[in-house]
Amino acid sequence: MAALLLLPLLLLLPLLLLKLRLWPQLRWLAADLAFTVRALRCKRALRARALAAAAADPEGPEGGCSLAWRLAQLAQQRPSHTFLIHGARRFSYAEAERQSNRTARAFLRARGWDRGPGGGGTGGAEEGEQPAHGAPDVAAGSGAARAVRERDGVAPLAPGATVALLLPACPEFLWLWFGLAKAGLRTAFVPTALRRGPLLHCLRCCGARALVLAPEFLESLEPDLPALRAMGLHLWAAGAETHPAGISDLLAEASAEVDEPVPGYLSSPQNIMDTCLYIFTSGTTGLPKAARISHLKILQCQGFYQLCGAHQDDVIYLALPLYHMSGSLLGIVGCLGIGATVVLKSKFSAGQFWEDCQQHRVTVFQYIGELCRYLVNQPPVLETYGLTEGNVATFNYTGQQGAVGRASWLYKHVFPFSLIRYDVTTGEPIRNIQGHCVATSPGEPGLLVAPVSPQSPFLGYAGGPELARGKLLKDVFRPGDVFFNTGDLLVCDDQGFLRFHDRTGDTFRWKGENVATTEVAEALEALDFLQEVNVYGVTVPGHEGRAGMAALVLRPPHSLDLVQLYAHVSENLPPYARPRFLRLQECLATTETFKQQKVRMAKEGFDPSTLSDPLYILDQAGGAYLPLTPARYSALLAGDLRI
Repeated sequence: MAALLLLPLLLLLPLLLLKLRLWPQLRWLAADLAFTVRALRCKRALRARALAAAAADPEGPEGGCSLAWRLAQLAQQRPSHTFLIHGARRFSYAEAERQSNRTARAFLRARGWDRGPGGGGTGGAEEGEQPAHGAPDVAAGSGAARAVRERDGVAPLAPGATVALLLPACPEFLWLWFGLAKAGLRTAFVPTALRRGPLLHCLRCCGARALVLAPEFLESLEPDLPALRAMGLHLWAAGAETHPAGISDLLAEASAEVDEPVPGYLSSPQNIMDTCLYIFTSGTTGLPKAARISHLKILQCQGFYQLCGAHQDDVIYLALPLYHMSGSLLGIVGCLGIGATVVLKSKFSAGQFWEDCQQHRVTVFQYIGELCRYLVNQPPVLETYGLTEGNVATFNYTGQQGAVGRASWLYKHVFPFSLIRYDVTTGEPIRNIQGHCVATSPGEPGLLVAPVSPQSPFLGYAGGPELARGKLLKDVFRPGDVFFNTGDLLVCDDQGFLRFHDRTGDTFRWKGENVATTEVAEALEALDFLQEVNVYGVTVPGHEGRAGMAALVLRPPHSLDLVQLYAHVSENLPPYARPRFLRLQECLATTETFKQQKVRMAKEGFDPSTLSDPLYILDQAGGAYLPLTPARYSALLAGDLRI
């Protein structure tokens, strides 16, 4: 009887919630609860792994850094299970462990550490820091170290030194990265398109002491070799091709080493917040910045695929650059987290994708930017949002089309963040009369910010503190609080779904890469016939992100030299950063405070029928800038002209 009396009330409850505008949020409560439980279980499992590693024998591999002990665990638990597929090559977890042990010993030999399979030697602290926990300090004056010094004319690698990798996505990239981690050395992932000034800048800002490069890059790097040698770098090539003087084959050196594990204490961090990796990310300062990646972040990324609902029997298709966080930390470390299989492609090919998926029985495809657009014209099932140096991530765990996550109170309790009002004209958050930021309303674009805490830190970048200027906001909601500024605008609808809206500041995204307008402008301003340059991103129908466009003012009495301009940008900018459009002007438009008008210029676009200024478009196939005629404009919109 009581149940019958309650039935009408239960039937009226949805109407009451709808009247109170709560139903759009609460209808997803079951999905929110399920993901929250999964996230808490993932955190508990990662914490248990970390505690087990801390209690392990420091002489064993299980006592090392998170990469070292996780790979050792999988080599014991799933030794024959396939970890990596690359073309016709397949590697089990046991083979991955052995390969990385060999490279670890090769790097340790370069450190002056020369003990047998039983281990022993120097710790893994950074130069100037104390050695890793429990590590005896051995002078770098051993016979092996002296041999290295005599051979290369440079000092042996110090504990915690940084070794840069300039390699395509391949198995050797992984063995070198894992080996460096086991040897107590830091790794820097250098974007493979960088040469000349940007490359040297990256190596200097992360304090690299060595560089491992792919043999196929040697020809394009030949002009840089004198500067690299002048920096006193150890120079290795990852392959057996003919090398210039002073560059030795690191893989040959590694193959001569035994494959026994190295002691864990060599890589065990003193503090989980210690930096173990540098990943370069574009910023508003122009040149790439070396984001500090901590041992904590490596550990957290082991939980990525678990949060996505993947399992150890899944086969993951990865066609992303490994120098990106999405490829290395989410793709590879995430795969290690669940002990699955990854199909690694050096380059994405839409023509081979479905054949690869069928051949390898792929169940998970990780992508960024437009990769899905190349395959199917419909939204994917699950999208995520995150940043290399950021302390916030979102997951579209419900599969809602077009969303990158949810802003439910349950999710924000586990992974806190907020959307605040932002003035795109001034480039600053909007504050109330108390000086605090204002949360957005549903449907209103807002700046995504996340509180900084010991559990969600922001480590900044290698170099001076000025590189992190603007990345931290203070007094956001209350006096003294500190939030990380993602630099991205998102929109939250009335159901709590998040959708990406736009980037802020002097950065836009094209072909899955962040492009700093200041970096492009500085490269163009080096041309003697250009007096002023304004670089911005424009939307192109049928393409995600924004394509680079440069407004140019000539320096009298020079004329525009399109041949020299194309040669210059090809030499000094990576392919994704080269402007797709040029606009020749008499003078640049500025604001009343004499700032360049980027927002207005971006809105005006590149339609030759509405703009009287001369316009040019990058012809990728022909390798030249050509006049943007109405016919070429129509071909671009029709998809017949590739940019």
